[in-house]
Amino acid sequence: MTNDLLATARRWAAEPARWPVLPRFDPVDRWYARIAEADDHEVWLLTWLPGQETDLHDHGGSAGAFVVVEGVLTEQTVGRGRLVETRLPAGRWRRFGPRHVHGVANRGNTPAVSVHVYGPALRSMTRYRFDDGRLYTREIEKAGVSW
Repeated sequence: MTNDLLATARRWAAEPARWPVLPRFDPVDRWYARIAEADDHEVWLLTWLPGQETDLHDHGGSAGAFVVVEGVLTEQTVGRGRLVETRLPAGRWRRFGPRHVHGVANRGNTPAVSVHVYGPALRSMTRYRFDDGRLYTREIEKAGVSW
């Protein structure tokens, strides 16, 4: 399924004229909007001003993929007890399975835009802190309550 999610993310990223909303930038936090949904997935548009980021989180058992449309994002993942960073300029993508934990940040000096697809639709997300080479649960957020 993750290959199909990536294909969907790439299609949406390549066709901004199809987006039902224009990207907006919020100086306080990342801006996001769900732009499509189907029985087996949903599509989100996110914007990132320089310095905006997520903490380490999972997707509640959903697999996913994202494509950087504009700007540069940095993905942090946990590998062998340490944080690993991958720089993703416009056009680059990531796909991931249902147990993936990551954080995403705009560490550049220009705004960034990305398209994210999750299958099935997000129902929860666990947020983590990383300490001494280990992940610890901070909180669990629920769809319809936290976002």
